[in-house]
Amino acid sequence: MLVIESCRLSWPDFVADYSLTVKAGHLCAVIGPSGGGKTTLLHMIAGFETPESGTLTFDGQNLLPLAPAKRPVAIVFQDHNLFPHLNVAQNVGLGIRPSLRLTNDEKLIIEDTLESAGLEGFGNRKPGEMSGGQRQRVALARALVSGRPLILLDEPFSSLDPALRRDMILLVDEMRRKRPVTILMTIHTPEDAADVADQMTFVADGKVVASGRPAEILNSTLAPRIAAAISNS
Repeated sequence: MLVIESCRLSWPDFVADYSLTVKAGHLCAVIGPSGGGKTTLLHMIAGFETPESGTLTFDGQNLLPLAPAKRPVAIVFQDHNLFPHLNVAQNVGLGIRPSLRLTNDEKLIIEDTLESAGLEGFGNRKPGEMSGGQRQRVALARALVSGRPLILLDEPFSSLDPALRRDMILLVDEMRRKRPVTILMTIHTPEDAADVADQMTFVADGKVVASGRPAEILNSTLAPRIAAAISNS
């Protein structure tokens, strides 16, 4: 379980103060206006931002003293951060072993994960030879193959067309059920994830305004505010 309690971060022009609980194995869709603090929340969990106060634990482990690389966290960015000079299998392999000195068993794990991501036979391709959706699948496969139990997806599919975006969200749901992980995913189209996410969290002005089942959040008194946030994002 991910537990965030009163984690405060401040800058001259912005103050964030987060409290949120996400059960183990759940997919939590994080929505809210641009500039409202969604990405900052993920960066804090990943260790790229350090709160001035508060507590942050995952499965009972205090994450705050840990450097990003030591945290049980994998993060996928919107621009997917693939290395253009490496092929798909190597890019995914970085999630297991940055040296890429992979064992035969690890290579089999990569093949299996690529197959699960709909990328069977793509191992030798370079990122530049693939579509945007395919590159996002590679980034997702790299996060899942890392074996880290907490995965953060920061607007990973916002550049894709609606049909492909929906396909990718369904793929995330399918893959997380095969390999039990907890996922937080920022998204500016909550309707795409409403029937897939276990939890939906509305973040605005640097705070978790509400969190609960997607239907509860989308049909609550926050609905007009959520609609306005989506139209302006």
